[in-house]
Amino acid sequence: MEATILIFKFFLIIFIFFFFFNGNQNQKSILGKAKIIDGDTIHIGNNKIRLHGIDAPEINQDCSYKNEDWKCGQLSKNFLLNLINLDVVNCQVKTVDKYKRYIAICFVNNLNINEMMVKNGWAIAYRYYAKDYVDEELIAKKNKVGIWKGKFIEPYLFRKKNK
Repeated sequence: MEATILIFKFFLIIFIFFFFFNGNQNQKSILGKAKIIDGDTIHIGNNKIRLHGIDAPEINQDCSYKNEDWKCGQLSKNFLLNLINLDVVNCQVKTVDKYKRYIAICFVNNLNINEMMVKNGWAIAYRYYAKDYVDEELIAKKNKVGIWKGKFIEPYLFRKKNK
């Protein structure tokens, strides 16, 4: 009987440990002023953060509109910079990627930055990892805003091509 109680306590402690460990990891928040790296990456202090569920043009990526090239990667970064506007950013961490960046959904004044980047056409829904912003992408595409006003190579394909 004592052995059964001891085993039960052992499994209860293991369960509680995993429950709290996983819960705390998923609820980590990073709060502060952000340095904008590109349209889907920011730094807050020493924390490198990749915006969850979106993929923005690379900083050196061009798009075309009416057979003219334009700096869509730089404009994507500029849009994010203006969206944040030196306000405090609150990021809710979902996970950590293989590059040790936090993958997070970030907010400024309760406005979902990830969602706004896609809805305004400065990033695409990164379907390989999540389908969170597919509807916002359809809105941007329909309204021909941001990169959707012309032609572009999807950012992940641009990265693959330019390795």
